[in-house]
Amino acid sequence: MSVMKRMSMIFKSKANKALDKMEDPRETLDYSYQRQLEMLQKVRRGVADVATSRKRLELQINQLEQQQNKLTEQGRKALQVGREDLAREALTRRSGLDSELGNLRAQYQQLQGEEEKLTLASQRLQAKVDSFRTRKETIKATYTAAEAQTKINEAFSGISEEMGDVGLAIQRAEEKTENMKARAGAIDELLASGALEDFSGPRDDIQAELDRMGATHGVDAELEALKAELGQGTPQKELNPGQGAPAQQHPQAAPHAQPQGQPQGQGQWPQQPGGHQ
Repeated sequence: MSVMKRMSMIFKSKANKALDKMEDPRETLDYSYQRQLEMLQKVRRGVADVATSRKRLELQINQLEQQQNKLTEQGRKALQVGREDLAREALTRRSGLDSELGNLRAQYQQLQGEEEKLTLASQRLQAKVDSFRTRKETIKATYTAAEAQTKINEAFSGISEEMGDVGLAIQRAEEKTENMKARAGAIDELLASGALEDFSGPRDDIQAELDRMGATHGVDAELEALKAELGQGTPQKELNPGQGAPAQQHPQAAPHAQPQGQPQGQGQWPQQPGGHQ
C-alpha cells in the first residue's frame, strides 16, 4: 500500500469517526422525512402540471368541436340557398378539423393516462411518507428515552463528564482542606514547642518553658506506662498503711567489723617485731 493510499484511508477513518460522533439519529431522520416531503411535493406538482395540460387540450377539443358543428351548419344553410360551392368549402374545412381533433383526442388520452399514473404514485408515496413519519417519531422517542436513561445511569455511576468534574472538584476541595488542617496543626505544635514565636501577643518565656516541660513529662509518663505494660519497668513494692519503709538489707555482711574508737575508712597497721607499732 502506497503512502498516499494510507494517508487517504487514515483521513477517511478519522473523518468517519468524527462524523459518527457528531451525527444525531433524530436529526438524520428529520432530514430524511423532509426530503421525502419534497419528493412528494414534486410528484404532486407533476400531477398538477399534467392535469393542466389535459385541461388545456380539453378546451381546445371543445373549441374545435364547436367550429366543426358551425361548419356543418354553414354547409347545410349553403345547400338550402343553392350555394353548393360554399357547402363544399365548409365541408372541406370540417374535414381538416376532424384530423386535428383526432390528434388532440389522442394526446388527451395519453395525458389522462399519465395523470392517473402520477396520481397513483402520489397516493403511494403519501402512504409511504405517513408510515415513515410514524416510524420516525417512534425511533426518536425511543432514542430520546435511551439517551436519558444512559445519562441517568452515568450520573449514578459517576462516569459522566459533568459528574466526573464534580467529583474531581470535591476531591480537590477535600485534599486542600486536609492540607490546610495539617498545616494548622503543625503551626500549633511549633508555636507550643516554642520553635515559632507568636507575634499576636507579648512573649512569655516562662509559660513556654512550662508548657514544654509539661509536654515532656506527659511523654515520659506514657513511656513508663508502656514499659510497665511490657514488663520492662521496675515493679514498686506496695507499702502497708501505718508502716514505715523497711530497712534496706544487704545481701552480704561486711567482712571485717570496724573497732570502736577507730575512724571509719582507716585500716590497722601490722605489729612490728619487738612490740613497736
